[in-house]
Amino acid sequence: MKKWNIQMLAEGGIMIALSVVLSYIKIYTAPNGGSVTAGSMIPILLFAIKWGVGPGVLVGATYGILDFILKPYFYHPIQFLLDYPIAFGLLGLAGIGSKKNENNKYKEYFSLILGIVLGIGGRMVSHVLSGVIFFSENAGDLNTWRYSIEYNATYLVPELIISIAVLVFIWKPLKRVIKK
Repeated sequence: MKKWNIQMLAEGGIMIALSVVLSYIKIYTAPNGGSVTAGSMIPILLFAIKWGVGPGVLVGATYGILDFILKPYFYHPIQFLLDYPIAFGLLGLAGIGSKKNENNKYKEYFSLILGIVLGIGGRMVSHVLSGVIFFSENAGDLNTWRYSIEYNATYLVPELIISIAVLVFIWKPLKRVIKK
């Protein structure tokens, strides 16, 4: 884990602010919460890729708390933890994709995509657990797990596709700026 410094803190604040702004540009809003945005997770994912898992989790969790403050939806204290700081904190898993493979660009892109999938996948797991535990009445006759997975996939899979597409597209010029 990299040592905390002023640059890391400043970049974390900027990435949180960018994520907040992007979260208000909605492409699709799900009826019971969640939305497809203009890549609102990309700044948090980028921060985690640059600084690593630990700082990425902390910045993601901070964003999650701020997201709750700005757009509160509260049902239970555990639901709050699962849907906000834990879910967005898990975006920090994208830091796993921060390994530089200068000798092999395919491994580098694979690591990048793997990190993005782990980060957004972690967020999905947290939201699915919240759905199963606290919102099972919305499932009706469906299996609660299936309903929660399908519901959360309606907005997180498009977010995953957007995040991968944008980050892969900008990665080549961006990696020159990201100094490790």
